[in-house]
Amino acid sequence: MKTETTALNSSSRPPTTFLSAYQRGVAILRAAEVANSKNEAFWLLEAGLGVSRLRVYSDPHGRIGPEGWARTESLFRRRALHEPLQYIIGTQAFRGRDFLVNPNVLIPRPETELIIEEVLASRFSDERCHMVDMGTGSGCLAVSLALGCPAATVFATDCSAPALRVARDNAQRHGVTGRIRFFRGECLEPLSGGAFAGTISVIVSNPPYIPADQCDRLPREVRAFEPLPALDGGPKGLKFYDRLLVESPSLLHPGGILVMEMGLNQSGEIRQKVNDKQEFVVKTIRRDQAGIDRVICLERTS
Repeated sequence: MKTETTALNSSSRPPTTFLSAYQRGVAILRAAEVANSKNEAFWLLEAGLGVSRLRVYSDPHGRIGPEGWARTESLFRRRALHEPLQYIIGTQAFRGRDFLVNPNVLIPRPETELIIEEVLASRFSDERCHMVDMGTGSGCLAVSLALGCPAATVFATDCSAPALRVARDNAQRHGVTGRIRFFRGECLEPLSGGAFAGTISVIVSNPPYIPADQCDRLPREVRAFEPLPALDGGPKGLKFYDRLLVESPSLLHPGGILVMEMGLNQSGEIRQKVNDKQEFVVKTIRRDQAGIDRVICLERTS
């Protein structure tokens, strides 16, 4: 089946209608074993031709030229190499809003939205306060905090200059440029030095939490295309939790909260680290749709 499809794709003339372009795209994706080929073909067709799914259904014999197909076929070929769809299209939805993404930033995941839900459920959601997003990446958390907490000022840190450019673009895209300050540096180091000591009410982070020895076992879409520094959490995946637990107490005022996403089976060890340091208490743990302990909220003790 794969051989027949490949031969068909290489020898056939370029499709000339919306429907035939869609069918050719599905064939390319199926040959590459892309699981959701029918839906993804519609999305790639829209990205390449500006033709919606509804247009394909209502006007299947609408004409396309060779340049339009060449542009669109290149998108199908990229997806056939298992490049993430989000990088090809250039956006990913997060809390109902489209965020710009490229290979310099991690693609936002639905479970990360639990971090925002935790902050919005806190007393700080409508207070005039300072919030921090450590390792902002695309800026989806920082921007969502600025939008959901209109009285807050958000500080966003990242060690990657290209990632910060994406985050700034997303802040501008969603109209919150004036409410977010961006800092380049590792973990919370850009905010150290005393100026922000005891002034922060909320710190959030989706830190790298994949154990280093498991990174090369991730799905190809992840390991070959997403930025490794945003994934690799060192031994056991706990490197950045250790740093956050050390660096955040001096920034948070008493009663302030540290909200972090966690990986599979990391909840127990992180809670033990919290208990050992005695500078936080575990306030809540939120589970994702798979029943995994995904987000932990810690409260700074006095």
